[in-house]
Amino acid sequence: MGSVPESSAAAGPGSTDPDAPSSVVVPMAGAAVDRGAAPGVVHPRTGNAAPTSLQVLRSLDSGPRGLLEEEAGERLTRFGENTLPAWRPVSWPRRFLRSLRDPFTSVLLCLGLVSAAVASWGTASVTLVLVVVSCLLRSAEEHRADRSTAALRALVATTATVLRRADPNAAPQARELPVEELVPGDVVRLAPGDLVPADVRLLRASGLTVHQSALTGESAPVAKHPVDTPSRPLVTDAACGDVEGLFTRPELCFQGSSVASGSGTAVVTATGAETRFAAAYDGSARRRGASAFDRSVHGISWTLIRFMLLTPPLVLMANAALRGRGLETLPFAVAVAVGLTPEMLPVIVTTALARGASLLARDHGVIVKRLPALHDLGAIDVLCVDKTGTLTQDRPVVEHSLNASGRSDPEALHWAAVNALWTLQLADLPAPDALDEAVLDAAEEQDEALSAYDGVAALPFDPVRRVATAVVRRPGRLGVHTLVTKGAVEAVLERCALDEPERIRLSTFAARETANGLRLLAVARTERPARTRAYTAADERGLTFLGFVALRDALTPSAAEALDALRDRGVAVKVLTGDDPGTVARACRDLGLDPGEVMSAERIDALSDQALAEAAGRTTVFARCTPEHKARIVSALRTAGRTTGFLGDGVNDLPAMHAADIGICPRNAVDVTRETADVVLAEKDLAAIDDAITAGRLSSGNIATYLRITLSSNLGNVIAMLAAGLMLPFLPMLPAQVLVQNLCFDVAQLAFAFDRPAAEVLRWPTVLRPRDFLRFITGFGLLNATADLATFAVLAFALHGSATSGGQEAFHSGWFTENLLTQALVMLLLRTGGQAAGGRSGGPLRMAACGLSVVGLLLPLTPLGALLGMSVLPPLYYLLLATVLALYAYGLRAARTRYERKWSQS
Repeated sequence: MGSVPESSAAAGPGSTDPDAPSSVVVPMAGAAVDRGAAPGVVHPRTGNAAPTSLQVLRSLDSGPRGLLEEEAGERLTRFGENTLPAWRPVSWPRRFLRSLRDPFTSVLLCLGLVSAAVASWGTASVTLVLVVVSCLLRSAEEHRADRSTAALRALVATTATVLRRADPNAAPQARELPVEELVPGDVVRLAPGDLVPADVRLLRASGLTVHQSALTGESAPVAKHPVDTPSRPLVTDAACGDVEGLFTRPELCFQGSSVASGSGTAVVTATGAETRFAAAYDGSARRRGASAFDRSVHGISWTLIRFMLLTPPLVLMANAALRGRGLETLPFAVAVAVGLTPEMLPVIVTTALARGASLLARDHGVIVKRLPALHDLGAIDVLCVDKTGTLTQDRPVVEHSLNASGRSDPEALHWAAVNALWTLQLADLPAPDALDEAVLDAAEEQDEALSAYDGVAALPFDPVRRVATAVVRRPGRLGVHTLVTKGAVEAVLERCALDEPERIRLSTFAARETANGLRLLAVARTERPARTRAYTAADERGLTFLGFVALRDALTPSAAEALDALRDRGVAVKVLTGDDPGTVARACRDLGLDPGEVMSAERIDALSDQALAEAAGRTTVFARCTPEHKARIVSALRTAGRTTGFLGDGVNDLPAMHAADIGICPRNAVDVTRETADVVLAEKDLAAIDDAITAGRLSSGNIATYLRITLSSNLGNVIAMLAAGLMLPFLPMLPAQVLVQNLCFDVAQLAFAFDRPAAEVLRWPTVLRPRDFLRFITGFGLLNATADLATFAVLAFALHGSATSGGQEAFHSGWFTENLLTQALVMLLLRTGGQAAGGRSGGPLRMAACGLSVVGLLLPLTPLGALLGMSVLPPLYYLLLATVLALYAYGLRAARTRYERKWSQS
């Protein structure tokens, strides 16, 4: 790069032409398993010693001048495209059939078939239509999410600079090719900002550093350089197949990482499914356990399903024993079972979740790939995040500048900026690294006059020396050159003219600052007589120590506000990071998040799963975590009963995403992570997660309200109907009337999908605990049954207990009207909260309740009522019914107040 030559490991003294084909099979690090591969291409997990670069080139039948175009084409056919294994698209029929796995949908389908078998065509038709509508809605919304995800994948197409030759005697030409066309043996060039397009072995490099955070979670760039000699054998972890120390090898770069600085030339050793990136992807195919949504709804569903399946036999046996009726009551028994069923549950759930997902995508750019994931978002009470990119911006900023005494002094920052500016210009670096950018930005804010100096020479930073030196001429200092050196504290101190006690004192001070979460650059200078001879690393001696420049991670602007919002939502934020404990603790404190006692990886390893579950609940920050640590922490939180979300963007986050109830990633996450996630954010922003959690709680709040209201009302109606059926000499309601009543309920209940719950619903996760839920519907169901039986007494009084045909029709009409009116009351009075979010009351539910009341009062008076076997009721009935309804409304309010008071105290 510029005047600085690239180091080379491609050939050595006495080496042969690396372009010559070789019949020798040589094991190579970072290569692929031999599946019709080029000679010598074996997987690094074999445990063989890593070969030299020359041996790698020979094993691939390649050379530093690249492959021939014809040969590259043959290898592309042989190895396939350099792409990750794609998820197979799900067909519409398969997606539709998969929707039938919902327990209530399955039971509805069975009841519809039973209704058809007993010739109850009306019940069968309506039930089967509900099943089809629910499956279509769910399939359409998941198809939309898949299309959005496919569009995101198309946005990240990239190219690579490849050396190819037209014929054996032609000079190699650098070409920009799509990364899909790379093959093993290709020679590629890497520059700052490039994505590493495949697994590669370095041939030459100059100041090359690579971000491997997508693979390892480590936010700092890693220095990479060629290695001339064979290294020790790779060690295999039999449990996970990982290779110990593979990512720390300086000569290897991996797909999924990116170039931070410097440049290099490398040979491709593995592509497509054989890369380490793809190995992590293959592991991502493991199925997650049941989600929070599945556990809550399925627990309630199967309890109700058992009761529903017992209802028809009980009705048949009771009527046969007490009334001598036979199979003619089977349609009524099936209608009673359907009446208990929340048959609109699949439709309501799908509509509420689909509406919330659509609003999130439209207003916030958040894509929900799996509809139940939106409910799981609302149920989250623990959110696990990384530090980098979430709490901080993955770039440093200068905190302060200190002199050797530890007091604030701008001189160290001034000379650090001089060093950064002239190193950048004279070393011909393509761009300053992040630390230099931070120093220059801080110096610019202080209006430092850096242009007053004339640059003479520069010795750029390298990972061996760990310092950078700039040589400048100061104004008015003729015949003198000033050497300014900055870099790692230990490396600078050992180059300074200091006695041992002073060096120890400065090292101790630096260690304290580092433990406090700061990153220190030491700055020193010296003067030398002006000369024309080149400066070397040997001149970096006898320096005068100037001080320290302390840097910290730049905080994400929206993070503090988002953390407050999540705290108000009852969501605990856990930080799981591979960074230093002091660094992450400082970032948390700066954002107002109390880190408490930081737990490091060493302590995690020492804890059993049960002990970790207890510790994870009270710990906020986990530092120096590997991907396996993150997954274990998330699993421990779930074991403790917490509903857990995990925000990640790299391959290293995949195990934790699988362990969590819901995986979240930003749009610019690596492909495999974006494929695996349940929710894709427009940006890696906690504020977007707060928006998604809010939408999830709105949807889940509506679903929970629907279930509470519908099931308590249905249970009350079924109890009253069974009791009346045993006491009356005729059926309390005809099957057709039960069907029409259910249809009216179903249409009105669609309003739940469009309601806006009260603001208190958004403060805590909506959790459907089967025991509490069944206690609620049983209590309010018995209250509803009491009102129904009181109506039975009113009807008996108003109609004088007539059992004639006219009396039966009036009884059916009265009970039909009362059922619809009590359902309307329940919808209004048991709705969650009295005031909706945003200051608006439940408009959709009010309109639905009014419509239900109008139908209940007017339908018996219409010709359709006569067709259904209903007749006009006497005015006395309506007066007595109003009294019953008033008492019922009072009882509902009192019971709800008592329930809410008891719930708030628990």
